[in-house]
Amino acid sequence: MRRVVVTGLGVISALGTGREAHEQGLIEGRCGIAPVTRIDPERLLVKIAAEAKGFDGADFFDRQELSVLDRVSAMALVCAREAVDQAGIEIDEALGKRTATIIGTAMGGLHTLDDNYRAVYAEKKNRVHPLIIPRLMGNAPVSQISMAYGLKGPAWSVSTACSSSNHAIAQAFQLVRFGGSDVAVTGGTESVLCFGGMKAWEGLRVMSADGCRPFSKTRNGMVLGEGAAILILEELERAKTRGATILGEIVGAGMTADAGDIVAPDVDGSARAIKHALADARMAPGDVDYINAHGTATTMNDKTEAAAIHTVFGADAKRVLVSSSKSMHGHCIGAAGALEAAATLMALRDGVVPPTINHEETDPEIGLDVVPNEAREARVDGALSNSFAFGGLNAVLAFRRWP
Repeated sequence: MRRVVVTGLGVISALGTGREAHEQGLIEGRCGIAPVTRIDPERLLVKIAAEAKGFDGADFFDRQELSVLDRVSAMALVCAREAVDQAGIEIDEALGKRTATIIGTAMGGLHTLDDNYRAVYAEKKNRVHPLIIPRLMGNAPVSQISMAYGLKGPAWSVSTACSSSNHAIAQAFQLVRFGGSDVAVTGGTESVLCFGGMKAWEGLRVMSADGCRPFSKTRNGMVLGEGAAILILEELERAKTRGATILGEIVGAGMTADAGDIVAPDVDGSARAIKHALADARMAPGDVDYINAHGTATTMNDKTEAAAIHTVFGADAKRVLVSSSKSMHGHCIGAAGALEAAATLMALRDGVVPPTINHEETDPEIGLDVVPNEAREARVDGALSNSFAFGGLNAVLAFRRWP
């Protein structure tokens, strides 16, 4: 098996456009959740979200290019550009055929879908733009990235709800690890902050109207966010030969299904995913210094995730640092795992663990060090990033510090 490292990263989130802005927001413990501005909130029951207010596709693409790009694809392309630039990788014809493109998104081009349903049903229009399908299809971000860089290796999209990004990164990791590709462009993108998207999520009754407080006893639900993060994965020896800057090493992945309830999480399924990731990485619980938790701030999810961590880590559970960056950038659904991989890489590289902000009161049922309210300096040699999705689909990634 070959070793796989991360050599490039691009990020857009409610904390800013670009990886440096995102990471600075994490370090500052800044909250990107605010009143909704992109749509009229009058008919919304939940009027807050983590909007990527600093991102406007018109700043990066001309009118003709935007005609075929939903916001979800535009964000993915901009993040891919930043990641490729940071990696300093030159993709020629030969490398293009050895590069995989695997991107997670749960909802695809939801803005395009929402806008055109309104046009057809509310405005009674009989014609829509001829490129609606290429804008809204779930594989649009993958296809746009592969076309932009001439990536002709394996390419597909992954849709596993809130675990989409972690599943995408895990599959990309395995392709590079076992020789199917030498490089992979991977991660996730999501933008569900349109009227129809927000009303649909309201219907689940899992959203908070006043803020995201993961692991706090006063938590009362998740807050939707939007964003994207793209990682460049590369075979280690190739990266070293060309003198690439290595951000961290991905060393394992664990994936399981609860096969239980469509929305309620299961301790066993989550715990097995964590165990599989550790076994795949050849890591023991004592090798893990930080866990970026799924941490949605729903009552059931946080309690279940904490129980899974206690199940796997035993006495080490109280030692390991566990935080939810969703408290700052919201729950970005299909992009969540990729944004959280960015936070995990920051902790490994810079020795700064992002906090769980908005923490008001300790919940005795959690029993973890959730790094409340302020970032913490700590040496992190090994880390996990958890994603547990509706439908009981779980994916956990294991990382190591480099060097």
